[in-house]
Formats: sequence, structure tokens, C-alpha cells
Amino acid sequence: MSAETAERPAPVPDDKGPEPYEADSDQGGDAPAGEEADRPQKAWSARRDLRDHSPRSMRFGDGAAFGGSLVGGDQHGVSGGRVAGDVIMGGKTEIHYRFGPLGEPPAASGEIPAERLGRLAELFVDEETNFQELAERLRRDHVLVLTGPRHSGRWTAALMLLHGLGVGSVRALDRETTPAGLAGQLDHEGTGAHGHVLRDPLIRMDAPLRETHLLAARARLGEHGYLVVTAGPNTALDGVRGHRWRPPAPHRVLESSLSALVGPERAARLMARPEVTGFLARGHQVREAALYAAELEKHLLGRVDDTEIAGFSLATLEGQVQEWFEADEHTVHLRDKAFLIALAAFDGGPYALTAELSDLLYALLQHTENPGVYPTVPVFGTHIGKRLQLARAHGYREEEHTEWGPVTQSKAAYLDERAALVLLREVWTGHPSARPALVRWLQQLADDGRPLVRTRAASTAAVLARTDLPSAMALVIEAWARSKTYRRRLVAANALALAHGLDTPNVPRILDGWCQGDEPGPAWVAVRAHALIGPGRPEETLTALRGAARKQYERGEEADELMLDELADAVSLLLLSEAGDRVLAELLRTLDDDRAVQDMALAGFIGACRHTEEDEGDGRPLVLAWYAETAAESAGRGIATLWRRALGDRVHTRTALDVLRDWVLLADRERATEWALAALLPALAATATEHQRLSHLLRTMPGEDGAPPPPVTGRLQRALTGARV
Repeated sequence: MSAETAERPAPVPDDKGPEPYEADSDQGGDAPAGEEADRPQKAWSARRDLRDHSPRSMRFGDGAAFGGSLVGGDQHGVSGGRVAGDVIMGGKTEIHYRFGPLGEPPAASGEIPAERLGRLAELFVDEETNFQELAERLRRDHVLVLTGPRHSGRWTAALMLLHGLGVGSVRALDRETTPAGLAGQLDHEGTGAHGHVLRDPLIRMDAPLRETHLLAARARLGEHGYLVVTAGPNTALDGVRGHRWRPPAPHRVLESSLSALVGPERAARLMARPEVTGFLARGHQVREAALYAAELEKHLLGRVDDTEIAGFSLATLEGQVQEWFEADEHTVHLRDKAFLIALAAFDGGPYALTAELSDLLYALLQHTENPGVYPTVPVFGTHIGKRLQLARAHGYREEEHTEWGPVTQSKAAYLDERAALVLLREVWTGHPSARPALVRWLQQLADDGRPLVRTRAASTAAVLARTDLPSAMALVIEAWARSKTYRRRLVAANALALAHGLDTPNVPRILDGWCQGDEPGPAWVAVRAHALIGPGRPEETLTALRGAARKQYERGEEADELMLDELADAVSLLLLSEAGDRVLAELLRTLDDDRAVQDMALAGFIGACRHTEEDEGDGRPLVLAWYAETAAESAGRGIATLWRRALGDRVHTRTALDVLRDWVLLADRERATEWALAALLPALAATATEHQRLSHLLRTMPGEDGAPPPPVTGRLQRALTGARV
């Protein structure tokens, strides 16, 4: 795969910290140190890395085609911007919902109205939950710490646990109640049952809720009082056992709520609607299912239109992302916010890698918040399960492509595949103060020795470009393109190719301008990116490549050999894409325009002939297989024409004969290759000189490792003899 080094950048900023927007610097990070180490990765293997490591939202395939469920979907309830699936890459939805359908608890202590508890009881679903188990424990112990992910319905469950005990009143306590002051906030023992609920107390890590505090509360409650404390992942507990709430499935909540609101028959019809089944497939939370039921009831009453119903799922996702980044440190810690961003960049990637690089981003964000303090990263922090719970993500095991072959790894991905794109857009446009850290983070990812990391740096930049092209170009992509290192230039090329796949405007215009410019970095980036997006616009791409080739030839002996190789590699990729027929026709049409164009076309064609199926050493040559399928068609005749021109050209004949010799050796091991080559050779011997050249090759070539000529040479010689000379 990649021959690049695998050194790692420092995990924290230097003592001075970055400038507000630190530009590309070839003196820092992990820039390759030496000309040999900085040779550009070959276009074919780099394209394979891009294909293997692109996120699911922009899976890269032939011709810069993007697959997955996020592209090519229907537009639902949007006001501007591009919808990928139903993800808006430009503007945001204009549908606004009030989250927390069950209401927020009062900020200070106060009794919860009995009517509200009764209404909740009508809608509450305890099927497939551990509600009864928790109720028995609360009845016995009088004090219960109820844990669970945010918005899993743990607050509603707490209220229903108390309501189910038949208490005469339920009083909500102030979230700022301290552990030491908890017992003092509780009612004295009375004659009737009474309940208290403390929702997600704002407890400092250095003053956690301890068992002694709960024992004091239990003594204060007496025989008729009950207390439920709800706790999230960041609630500081010390020696206190939390009892996890297992919420009902969202479809149960939606179905039950609809039945209560509109009746069972109407509820069944609504549950069968495509937009409703699509909503349930997104892994939405219990609170969102309850909200959706209320919106569907309004829809039946004519107060909400189809657009709002269809756009509800995306609106709730956007609302969740906004909550994450607007939340204070008690609710979502800065380290967790860094993880959310890293997971968006590495969605579907190895968890350990995501966590490692999220800590790097965390250090950079800390530096932004407090430049005078050296950033620190806890060595041991939040458990993987709690992190994924907060992120509404899931872990799984899957094979990952590496330089050493497939390796099974533990991966992590958002439950809703739209989350990564929505989150990156929100961070970039909604929280510009995070840009300095994010930019520097991407710079360090671009220097990483791992192809997956560099690819995700490119894909993240592509999303930022689709969201805000001028800023992403100025702060990220142009800095990479102007770098002295090919590693960063490659990331820039991949970013532009992926951005083009997301329908980012003006990418071809940018590439065409760079191709004609005098800066070597952007020109190289443009050629590499053109090779990736070119199958969608082959004629225009080849026009740009011809112009770049002519500029190099005008420089004479000062021509950049690496740039000439890059131009040839671009032609190779285009020939082997799904637009190969159009590319071949265009190469033949312009083959005799001038020497620069001819050399680029022939070198690119010979390079394409080197590639085999699945990149296996003994695989069938792709161009030869193409010829076998189209021998009697214009494409087959075009392939033969380019072969004859390459074999007869004084500059390219040696490399062409080398490739042909490799084909003969492959034909000795694979019968289909032999048959295809036997059909091609006569088409390459239209003159006596051509026949003599090929015959000499077959008569004199040795076998592998100096062995005698393989038997196939005799059979191919006989096939060649039948050619008309």
C-alpha cells in the first residue's frame, strides 16, 4: 500500500501553542524528512486507500461515485442546501421542535402536579423494561439511584416509579442540591406516602454523592418517604450503586402514545407509513418517539403538513447535535465533545484509533479555551460503553483493510449514519471558536503515517468544504496543496475529490485553474484530483491534463519528472474507470496533437496495462481483459492502435516490451490470459517490422528468474505467425 513513514505527531501542542489559524508548516508535525521518504504515493494504490478508508457517507468507488444511504436520497422538509439522503449539507431545516415532550423539571424544589403525573401514566410504557424490578427495589430500600443514557426516559421512569407506589405527592428537588445538603431538602416523616426526585444533580467531581449521603436521606424519609435520584455518565458517584434503567423500544413508545392519542386503528395506519418506519429505523430516542407521536396527532388534525412530518427525523438529529455542543461541562465534558467530533471524522473506524485522536483534539481545544495552561489528557477516562452511549453510537467488530491485509478490529459508528455530516457542519459553522483547534488537528491527521487517518482527514475537510468552501479552502485545503510534502498534497487532492462527490460547487474550476498555474504543489494536487473525479467528465479532464503536460514540455530540461509521471498515472486511472471507452476515444482523437500529448497518452496507456484484477501479481491484466471483451468493437481496435504506437515509439518501446513480456509470463500461468493475448498479438503485427519485433520478443525472452522460455511462447509464436504481413 503506502510506503510512507508511520511516525506519530506529538499529542499536545508545543508550549507556545498554535497561532489562531496556523498555516501549513513543513518544519513541524510529521513531515517526511528526506526526498526519498517524500516520494508521492502511486496514484493506483492511493486510490485504493481512498476506496478502502472513506467513510460510509461518501464511499468512494469508480469514477468518484459515492455510495451508501446518504447520497441520492429524497429531499424532505428542507429550506436550501443539498440533501444527501436526507442530510442537508448546506443550510439547516427550518422545522423547529420543543424537545423534552414530558417537560423539564423545575429549576428549584417544587411539587409536581398530580394531573401531570396522571397524564404521564396514561402514556408510559413498561413493556420489555425492568420497571417492576426497580419498583420492588424502591419499595424495599426507599432510596434508588437510577442510571441510564441521556433522554432514555429515565426521568419519566423515576416519576412513574414514585407514582406507582401511590404516593400522595412528588416533589422535584433543585439540581444544585449538594450531596451533603440532600437529606435536609427532604420532607420529614408524615402520615402519608410522599416522594422526592432529584434529576441529574450538578455534583462536583471532588465532592461526589456518597453512600453516607443516601443513608442520611433514608433516615430522614422514614417509613413513608421515597427518593429517586437520576444519574448520567458524568454524575459523580462514590461507593453508590446505580441501577440501570432499560427503556422500552422507541417503536413501543410511539405505538402506545399514538394509540392513546388517536386510537388503535389510526395508530396502526400511521405506524405503517413510510416516513414513520423510516423514523424508527434511525435509532431515535424514547423522548423523540413520544414527540413524534404528538406531531403525528397534529398531522391528523391538519395542524402539521407532510413536509414537517417527513423532516422531523432530521430536525431531531440536528437538535441533538446542538444540545451536545451547547451543553455545559457538567452535562457534556469538553473531552466528550472532542470524542463526538473525532467519531464524526472516523465514523465506522476503529474505536481505539478514534479515542486516541479525540484526545489529541481535546488537548488542542483545551489550549483554545485556556492558552495559559498546558493541556492535559487523562490517561484513564470514560469507559467505551459510556462514551458510545453518550454519542448514540454502537460498537461492533469488522474487518479493516491495512497494508498487511484484512484485520478484524473493534469499530464504532453513530447509530444514525447522518450524524457525522450534521455534526461536522454544526461544529464548523455554529461554533467558529473551535476552528483553530480543528484546523490544527486536521493538519496533524494529514501528517499521520496511517492511510486511514489521512483519508479521514481528507473526508472531514470535504464536509467542511461542502459546508463553507471559502473557509475550508483558505484554512485547510490550500495549506495542504501548497505544502512541500507530497503526503499533505495527497490529502488535499482526496479532499477535493470527495468534496466534488458531495456536489460541492466549483471544484473542477479550482482544479483547472491550479493545473494551469505556476505553483508546483497545487498543480500536482489538481492532476491527482482530476484523475479521481475525471470519469464523470472525461473530455474536460483530459483537456486540463493536456494543458498541464504542455506546460511541462515548455520548460524543457527543467520539466518536473514527478509531474510527468503523475500525468501519466492520471491517464491510467481514467482508462481503467467506467468511462474508459470515452477516455480511449479522446486519447486517440488527440494522439497526434503534439509530442507532450502523445507522450502523456502512451505513458498512461502503458501504465494502465500494468494493472491486474484485484491488484494480484498473477491476476489477469485489466486492459487485456478489456480487449478480449471488445476485440471486434471500436474500443478493442483503439487498444490495439495504442499498443502499436507504444511499441513503435522510440521513447516508449522499451517499457511497452517489458509490459508485454510480463503478459506472456502471466499467460503461461492462466489460460484465459493466454487466449486473450493470442487474439491481440496478430492485431499488433500489421507490418513486417511489427511482426519481427514481436516474434523476436517471443523467441528470445527468458522465463521467470532466468529460467528457460515458458512453453506458452511457442503457442503464442504460432498465433502470431498467422498474422498477415
